[in-house]
Amino acid sequence: MAKSLDKSLAKSQPPVSDANRYSPKSTQQSYPASQREPLASHGAKHQPGITFAAQEKLPKLPIPELESTLKKYQNVLQPLQSKREQEDTAAATQGFLKGEGLELQARLKKYATGKTSYIEQFWYDSYLNFDNPVVLNLNPFFLLEDDPTPARNNQVTRAASLVISALCFVRAVRKEELPPDTLRGTPLCMYQYSRLFGTARVPTENGCQIAQDGGAKHIVVLCKGQFYWFDVLDDNADLIMTEKDMALNLQVVVDDAEETPIQEAAKGALGVLSTENRKIWSGLRDVLTREEDSNNADCLGIVDSALFILCLDYTEPQTSALLCGNMLCGTSEVVKGIQVGTCTNRWYDKMQIIVCKNGSAGINFEHTGVDGHTVLRFASDVYTDTILRFAKSINGQAPSLWASDSPDPSKRDPDSFGDVSTTPHKLEWDMLPELSTALRFAETRLADLIQQNEFQTLEFTGYGKNFMTSTGFSPDAFVQMAFQAAYYGLYGRVENVYEPAMTKVFLHGRTEAIRAVSPESADFVRTFWGENPATQKVEALRKATQKHTAHTKECAKALGQDRHLYALYCVWQRAVDEEGAEAASNNGMSSDGYSSPVNAGSEVGSPNRNSFTKEDRSVSPSPHVKQPTQQMPALFADSGWDKINTTIISTSNCGNPALRQFGFGPSSADGFGIGYIIKDDSVSICASSKHRQTKRFIDALESYFLEIRRLLKSTRQKDRSPKASRAREVERPEVATKRGRAIKGEDDAVDDVKEESDDDGLGGYGFFDAGMLLQALKASQEEKDRPSEKFARRAVGKKLRLSEY
Repeated sequence: MAKSLDKSLAKSQPPVSDANRYSPKSTQQSYPASQREPLASHGAKHQPGITFAAQEKLPKLPIPELESTLKKYQNVLQPLQSKREQEDTAAATQGFLKGEGLELQARLKKYATGKTSYIEQFWYDSYLNFDNPVVLNLNPFFLLEDDPTPARNNQVTRAASLVISALCFVRAVRKEELPPDTLRGTPLCMYQYSRLFGTARVPTENGCQIAQDGGAKHIVVLCKGQFYWFDVLDDNADLIMTEKDMALNLQVVVDDAEETPIQEAAKGALGVLSTENRKIWSGLRDVLTREEDSNNADCLGIVDSALFILCLDYTEPQTSALLCGNMLCGTSEVVKGIQVGTCTNRWYDKMQIIVCKNGSAGINFEHTGVDGHTVLRFASDVYTDTILRFAKSINGQAPSLWASDSPDPSKRDPDSFGDVSTTPHKLEWDMLPELSTALRFAETRLADLIQQNEFQTLEFTGYGKNFMTSTGFSPDAFVQMAFQAAYYGLYGRVENVYEPAMTKVFLHGRTEAIRAVSPESADFVRTFWGENPATQKVEALRKATQKHTAHTKECAKALGQDRHLYALYCVWQRAVDEEGAEAASNNGMSSDGYSSPVNAGSEVGSPNRNSFTKEDRSVSPSPHVKQPTQQMPALFADSGWDKINTTIISTSNCGNPALRQFGFGPSSADGFGIGYIIKDDSVSICASSKHRQTKRFIDALESYFLEIRRLLKSTRQKDRSPKASRAREVERPEVATKRGRAIKGEDDAVDDVKEESDDDGLGGYGFFDAGMLLQALKASQEEKDRPSEKFARRAVGKKLRLSEY
């Protein structure tokens, strides 16, 4: 299991010299295993500011009643099963309810006693035990809208602006000044923001760990597969660079990277290793760190502990689909046998801000500790701040997102920055023979993986949220039915559909699974594609969306079936493992049958601000352990369990006006991965699959959106004019006067009334509004002064020469 060192961080630590500041081995060995506790806990003690002020008042995730969960389980499976399968599942469910289920429910409740969340540890384990490459399998991406000022959409200017805004966000989190998320006035859990920065997914032989440096002050920049680093914050989390300073550093990095031919640089692009199978990557990390004070160990520590990675790509993808592919997995381009695509310019174990040559920008993030909702807030605030800071350069009275700002770095005494290095340094890895060989194999496997997947996008501008709500539909439910109808139109089948519901109204809440297929939705798609009158099709759509909305609300209350059943399965698996371990050796299990430490009273505050830590995993039972004799409950052996855990259409609604696209890879070999953003007047969709008619599926979606609008128009009430404002409603529309005849637009009768969706913020993550996004401003102004630099600590890497440009 994944474990953390958070509790040990509450104790004072000696100063860390620059020589071992980033050494992963020395920091790992600084903390004995006895001081470690589960990742689910957060033992550091703080006086919380506004960011985490509501944490102690948040309710814990409830454990649903077993009978209710099993009933919902049967309901969501019903439209996916034949009569015979339904009968088998019903028998397995009844047996579970009267037998093993009661015992497992009791065990789960006992296990959850004193823990922050009954599902959290199991959820982390499900991610951290994943051995396949994280690229295309786990990491999602966001594609940001372009900067509204065209002149700022060049690579260095855009990247500098985004990095400065990202650092302002880091500062707000560390100083606990970031306003907490709320949903209709209810505060949401802010714990995930403590996992955003300075974290890395670190593979080991027995699964992955989450490593974190809560006091990280530097970023790592990747350019043409080469690594650079420099400090960006002081010990008080204040910025030590202006945007002009940042642009200067990034230009120096780009110029230096250009000096090495790309074919030559590709031979040392060690970021490719982060795309490997996790066990292979673990062995390669051992090669990098086997000599504790080696150059490679220091370089790896710098990358792991960085606040985030900035990837500067040399390409300019021309289409939305190519941009999405670049943000998710990079491009594959082999020239004379050498991979020179942007897939070599990534480090997938950390959050990455990616900026193309033409200024197109996105975010790719490691998913274990954070959900899309959290990264959406980060992306939205960063995008908004870039606009507001530009506005402030024109009008000093322009508003700010932040409660306070860093002191102007250009006006500070450089000595006040402390022990920092603001000059870029290039990391120079020692390319051992086994690393060079491993890099080549990793790159060819990655190229295979990229070639196996395809991406298609739809930017539907016919209508959006306003039209959907004006016709009485929940936008999320409306779009979910579109996915099912389009799929049925292509394949003639109803398949398992997944959508996440946010559960951050609970302490350390993550998500619950909305199973979007229902008897009502299955009836709708068959009715829609049949020879039926428009009124019947619209009525079937209404029933299906109402069912989806009701189910979504249940899941947002953590009363769905998936997470509860998964926790019961994990409890059963633990019991089996412990039975085998007990047979192998009587080494004193705890009386409750669980070997993991219990989190006794978790205090949730701001992120830790001490040294680089790793959250360990317990070692799984050794191969010689006696095989367990406990038989799997019939519920988990039933075909329904496999069906509900095989998602064909994996979807997520996550976005706002700051994003152009959002997406991820398919979750099964014969499925689709669909990220979508519902805006006021448009819908953006990114679909991925392993070459499964993705373009036709996107085309089918567009055709459906147009056809369903036609049906809604044909069945609307004649006297209804939803688009009209209250002022327009009082006019007499048919009266011609000397002032001219009133002109009606084609869609006046059905378009664009802004109403609040019934499930806004519950299905998916798309409830953030545009906030303080301002209209584009057409001027530029940069600060002229740049602080001088003084630093004394050891600088790892080759120092680059700064030159004005």
